[in-house]
Amino acid sequence: MKISFPAMRGQIGQREYYSCMMQLSVIPKMFTFRDWVEFRPEDREQRILVTKRVPGIAKYMLDNEDGYLFSSITASYKCNVTFKPIVEGSDLGLLEMDFDQANFVINDGQHRCAAIAHAVKENPALGEETISVLLFNYESRERVQQMFSDLNRFVVKTSKSLDILYDKRDPVSQATLRICELVPVFQGMVDKDAVSIGMRSPKLITLSALYDATQELFRANAILHEDETSVPALVQIGREFWQAVSDVMSDWRKVKAEHLRAVELRQESIASHAVVLRAIGAAGGELMKARPDDWKEVLRKLETINWSKQNHDWDGICIVANSVVSNRQARAATKAYIKRHFDLELSEAERRALQMPEIQKEVQELQNGGAGDQAPASAVVG
Repeated sequence: MKISFPAMRGQIGQREYYSCMMQLSVIPKMFTFRDWVEFRPEDREQRILVTKRVPGIAKYMLDNEDGYLFSSITASYKCNVTFKPIVEGSDLGLLEMDFDQANFVINDGQHRCAAIAHAVKENPALGEETISVLLFNYESRERVQQMFSDLNRFVVKTSKSLDILYDKRDPVSQATLRICELVPVFQGMVDKDAVSIGMRSPKLITLSALYDATQELFRANAILHEDETSVPALVQIGREFWQAVSDVMSDWRKVKAEHLRAVELRQESIASHAVVLRAIGAAGGELMKARPDDWKEVLRKLETINWSKQNHDWDGICIVANSVVSNRQARAATKAYIKRHFDLELSEAERRALQMPEIQKEVQELQNGGAGDQAPASAVVG
């Protein structure tokens, strides 16, 4: 059976290719997935399909049927194709092939193809929509490997801060951006581009750090429900909370007023680090839920915390080998430390997180003490 697709003929890298329009319902039939696991990496024509990625991409399509977007799929054909121009010499026409002989190697877009198949199965109406497919003639395994390398070598994932800045669907993203504008200490002090603050940056925090902290606030406060909580309601809660926090974080206000340079704050204190911001958001959310009437008064206990890097309380909590860390264990321990200052009940896991640094200190002191006791003895024996 012959099938044809609207196509445009072009040339790139001295090779002819076709840009086709294919209905999404055709994608699962035209592009099959080969399990490359049994092949050595050097013998594969494509990377192994990571199946756990597929449902997330399919959900993106199904949740955003009126606005999802994909880039072109790129594939190499291993079958005979015929290009029929609409008029002689035109680069516009139809690309025809035998369906039974159609054979493709996906150079770029196999996870998109798998997700499309998944989404169309869930919602057949999506099958009527189209996606552009770039088709190249299959030359050799070495050539398709080179194509894969060329297509992926210069791909750079955008920073999380930039993703948040441009995301108009996520209510937490929208709320966080409004909070940046409404809370005075954040105005002009949030880096909305980078995922981490540069060494000499005059900014106080990154947008991604504030987003994570605000999300923790909403989650801990049990108010983050996609279909129930409006963006204005989130903004109101987030603004009130971060304003109250900034009222007691004197170093933040000093940086905003240019009485302290941001670089100096980062060098000497953990007060603006992402791990602390996130812990404040998480602990603060639980505080607002547990003490809805006087949470602002309790929040003032943040003033009693010594945020200096020289404070040995942070050793093993969020400072390891003289460096601030922000892994999951550090976030949990820092949150527990702040909750303890708020006199909030700690979970068993949080109590263990706080005990671990203390145990490590005791062991270290015993080791140092033991060495100190042995030295005079050996001197006497000598």
